[in-house]
Amino acid sequence: MTTALPDVAFGTDGLVPAVVQDATDGRVLMVAYMDAEALAATVTSGEVHFHSRSRGRLWRKGETSGNVLRLVGLAADCDNDALLVTVAPVGPTCHRGTRSCFDPAGAPAERRNQGFTWLETLWATIEARAVDRPEGSYTARLLAGGVDAVARKVTEEATEVLIAAKDDAAAEVAGEERAAERAATRQALTGEAADLVYHALVLLAERGVPAAAVVDTLRARHRV
Repeated sequence: MTTALPDVAFGTDGLVPAVVQDATDGRVLMVAYMDAEALAATVTSGEVHFHSRSRGRLWRKGETSGNVLRLVGLAADCDNDALLVTVAPVGPTCHRGTRSCFDPAGAPAERRNQGFTWLETLWATIEARAVDRPEGSYTARLLAGGVDAVARKVTEEATEVLIAAKDDAAAEVAGEERAAERAATRQALTGEAADLVYHALVLLAERGVPAAAVVDTLRARHRV
């Protein structure tokens, strides 16, 4: 994905359809049209612009509501006659107040999922490090240590998650007197859990087990 101007085969009306997708989880938010002016304004400003067919002019999404679409990436399809626009939305995208124009009326305005789609990016990076082994890469250094080195880190991180969780529980019991400390313990727990997830994925890569196999196992267990 890129934020450079892609080659686009505009239609005879000077327009190209643009599919807008949430960069966090891939949810399609809306479909509109761009002309050359809207495309250039999108790349230059970092906020998504369209051509309004009803008003016959350039339209910055959110110019009245404030619910702008911040540009993350642009890609043309195989025929260059359609665009995929990945964004970080600010507020609901649809004028009805829903997150997506494809949601039914009354649907939640904000994303409720946990953004696990981004783990695909992390996994792709880990797989690349396993193949390329670039100098200076922490992941490559871990993998070079073999199963013992990576598994040891998983064990260490799991222990740190346990300690962080117990610290957070203690701060929770203390209540308002330790409110500031609670914020710190929750942040620590989040960080340690992130370390554990990362090192578990590295361990899978070291063993040649695709992360998809873990997802498949969880999915099968969910059906039971």
